[in-house]
Amino acid sequence: MKISSSQLISELTTITQQHIQYVETLLQKTDQELNHKTSENSWSVLECIEHLNLYGDFYIPEITHRISSSHSTTKTTFSPGILGNYFAKSMLPKEKLNTMKTFKTMNPIRAKLDKGVLKKFIWQEQQLLVLLEKSRNINLEKTKTSISISKLIKLKLGDTLRFVIYHNVRHIEQTKKVLLAV
Repeated sequence: MKISSSQLISELTTITQQHIQYVETLLQKTDQELNHKTSENSWSVLECIEHLNLYGDFYIPEITHRISSSHSTTKTTFSPGILGNYFAKSMLPKEKLNTMKTFKTMNPIRAKLDKGVLKKFIWQEQQLLVLLEKSRNINLEKTKTSISISKLIKLKLGDTLRFVIYHNVRHIEQTKKVLLAV
């Protein structure tokens, strides 16, 4: 798969803007709705969003650092790496949401959460929009980022952006399913 770098950034920007708009609507929900769980071991809406915040706590600074220290100039096309493409695609929700185990440090289950979680997510997504805009000026293939599970593994910046945003898509869809059950 080869895609125009500009087109990729535009698509990821649109998805991120949609996530901000959606989570802003969640601010109107009651605490009871936001903390509702479909089962004892499932996540509430707030737990889903907090999970994304935990990943954002790693990826926002990592991407910021890599963009600011990048010396590679824009390339017009982006070709995903094998590992990066696998990670990114695995995050996209399927027809029947495939469950995945998360790392203990990224699991917010049974945490005491409030609407501050939503505000933090919105703030992180706004930071991500700034990073997406800055990434238009650098090479999405040559600029590499560490990943949350190992500083030794590096992905192309384009793959990291896809992974983070597709991961958000996955859990935003999960929140919609939880709200349907309220």
